[in-house]
Amino acid sequence: MKLFSSLIALFFNLVVLGQEQSLFNGNDLSGWTIYGTEKWYVEDGLLVSESGPDAQYGYLATDEHYKDFLLTLEFFQEADGNSGVFIRSTIDGTKVSGWQVEVAPKGHHTGGVYESYGRGWLIKPSPEKENVLKEGAWNSMKIQLSGDKLTSWLNGVEMVTITDDKIGEGEGSIALQIHDGGGIKVKWRNIKITTSE
Repeated sequence: MKLFSSLIALFFNLVVLGQEQSLFNGNDLSGWTIYGTEKWYVEDGLLVSESGPDAQYGYLATDEHYKDFLLTLEFFQEADGNSGVFIRSTIDGTKVSGWQVEVAPKGHHTGGVYESYGRGWLIKPSPEKENVLKEGAWNSMKIQLSGDKLTSWLNGVEMVTITDDKIGEGEGSIALQIHDGGGIKVKWRNIKITTSE
């Protein structure tokens, strides 16, 4: 019965969400816009985010807006790693409106949901899930948004699920973040999205 239910759920996701597409082509930043003075570049087929001399917040956002989707990506925290994946977000200069699925060093709630310039932490992973993050290695993240429900996974483990009216009303881009403070370097790859369109 469990297998049958899993197959039905998989079929439903495929039918509802549709085709997967890559958001990063491995060659350049086509389809993305840089906000701020921090560094975003492509090296050896990887997307690299790195603190610049200003050591301020920086963002790399998709030119397209995405509402309901399944996003998958991989990240490698080469230095510090305080970053994040914003959903349904808009950016003015380096001030972001939206919700961040946290990417941070171990013990700092990777996979949790934070609302910048708003309510702050909406939900954090339970303490035992802090060890799901792999240091010095590639990590896989999955984010699913459907209406007002957001679920995140890290390395195949469900980290949080939240239902929130404000998230449901949100509109905007997917954006990667560099936190302020300097010393941050995170590599990204295999950024793919499946939408219902």
